[in-house]
Amino acid sequence: MPELPEVETVRIGLNENTLGWEIEGGEVLLPRAIAYPDQSEAFLAAVTGAEFLEWQRRGKYLIAKLSRGNQLGVHLRMTGSLLWCDRNLSVGKHTRVRLFLKEKGKRKKEKDLSQMELRFDDQRTFGKIWLVPSNQSTESIITGLQKLGLEPFDPEFTPEHLAAKLSRTGRPIKTVLLDQEIVAGIGNIYADESLFLGKIHPQKPANSLKTLEIKALHHGIIRSLSDGIAKGGTTFSSFQNVAGLKGNYIDTAWVFRRTGQPCHICGTVISRIKLGGRSTHFCSQCQIS
Repeated sequence: MPELPEVETVRIGLNENTLGWEIEGGEVLLPRAIAYPDQSEAFLAAVTGAEFLEWQRRGKYLIAKLSRGNQLGVHLRMTGSLLWCDRNLSVGKHTRVRLFLKEKGKRKKEKDLSQMELRFDDQRTFGKIWLVPSNQSTESIITGLQKLGLEPFDPEFTPEHLAAKLSRTGRPIKTVLLDQEIVAGIGNIYADESLFLGKIHPQKPANSLKTLEIKALHHGIIRSLSDGIAKGGTTFSSFQNVAGLKGNYIDTAWVFRRTGQPCHICGTVISRIKLGGRSTHFCSQCQIS
């Protein structure tokens, strides 16, 4: 599933390409991809004529501000992608929703009109799109937003804030980092990477971490997510940015998907265990605390 760096990479690409473009229609190829409203026709009617003003991110959600006061929400789930492409590009078997775009102010008869579209592809079909009407709050429609914790780059996400959250549970720290109510946007990849950078064993009870360990973990979270964004995210299966390009973070990962390979720091073979049903990668020498 795309995590914060992957979703942030998509957000940056959408802001670079779609702003100032107006939706002039679309096509819903898989009706259940539209979480709200219930009818595909109502969704298309609501977005047609709207212009993209800004894309924001909250956790793993993308939220577009549209003209007329509406908003468009997207969650990529496991295999979703938003692609900025020529309208004449052949539609793939995993394309679920198409939004046809024109540059604002241009007329159809103009020969130089760019025929572009924003295409939602999703192989596993778990991804969702919401249209949030201007007279309703975002959280009332995209209910998953209601319980999200702080963003890791929020100034209020301090080591002290993290310590307060961790003190309330004895669950393994790896499991806690995956809890979106604790901190928004971290998934399996960057939880493993953050714990390695913080030199903390993934099975250690969250409420047993000392002050210095929490500070190290906080630093590891910020560093791993920042590095992930700088590399355009991680691609080990299907993730791609709006131009269809893969992310490069996996090439420089510390532990994730490196089972049996030597640790970059000490040379110890990277271990892999199952924790909470998720594959967990760590260095048994560097992460002994």
